[in-house]
Amino acid sequence: MNALPPGDRFEDKADHAREPAGRAPVVEVLSAEKVFQNGARGLAPIDLTIADGEFLTLIGPSGCGKSTLLKLIANLIEPSDGRLLWWRGGQDRVGQDGRRLAFVFQEPTLMPWARADANVRLPLELAGVGKRDAAPRVADALARVGLSAFSRHYPRQLSGGMKMRVSIARALVTEPNLLLMDEPFGALDEFTRNRLDDDLVRLWWERRLTTVFVTHSIYEAVFLSTRIIVMAANPGRIFRTMTIDAAQPRDVGFRDSPQFAAYCRELSAWLAEASLPQRTGGAA
Repeated sequence: MNALPPGDRFEDKADHAREPAGRAPVVEVLSAEKVFQNGARGLAPIDLTIADGEFLTLIGPSGCGKSTLLKLIANLIEPSDGRLLWWRGGQDRVGQDGRRLAFVFQEPTLMPWARADANVRLPLELAGVGKRDAAPRVADALARVGLSAFSRHYPRQLSGGMKMRVSIARALVTEPNLLLMDEPFGALDEFTRNRLDDDLVRLWWERRLTTVFVTHSIYEAVFLSTRIIVMAANPGRIFRTMTIDAAQPRDVGFRDSPQFAAYCRELSAWLAEASLPQRTGGAA
């Protein structure tokens, strides 16, 4: 296996809870685990710090707890043990009302009877924002995802990629400080997926929006991320962490580079190792 270019580095298992140097934490996951009502152990105790402005990707075999961990962070489910802390500026802890996060699901989940702009406006309406005050925020969110000309189109008039753009705009309109995305492009063709990845990198770079992203794609994970968490199953746990030290914002040139190929090879090897049955008494 070819070595990575100088300056690139991987982190070992002991480093997985550390935030990038100089970055304030946004969320801390402290020995959080999840046991479901049927007794299945979805997550072993997880320790993880999500740092301000990073693009963190969770990847691993099916059933390793990626989506479960994401839902814990989103406060959609509660840990069976352990806790999560949310921070503002790395110093002030915030309660549930102070968590400005947005969640993009695997499917766009749009209201079929509403136009694109109305779908984007929905979270503002739920927050009590009037249409007049919401209008410029909706227009800005649609512009950021390249859909200004389609604001009055219904979901049935949009392609799969465009529907997902509306879903992303709906998340951005709330001006979150944490964006959570659960395999949002998994059902799309490769060409559309690459275009949306390009757009997502641009949006993240422009706003330095802390993002946690779940994917099964090695190539997508390497292209998007500043840091990748590789997870293993039975029970779900952090296996290894990879830091992607590549220039931002990224473009097609990075996808074609030897650096990109080296990261993908190494990540592929780690995933193969993470997919092996856990040996009794072995390291997690």
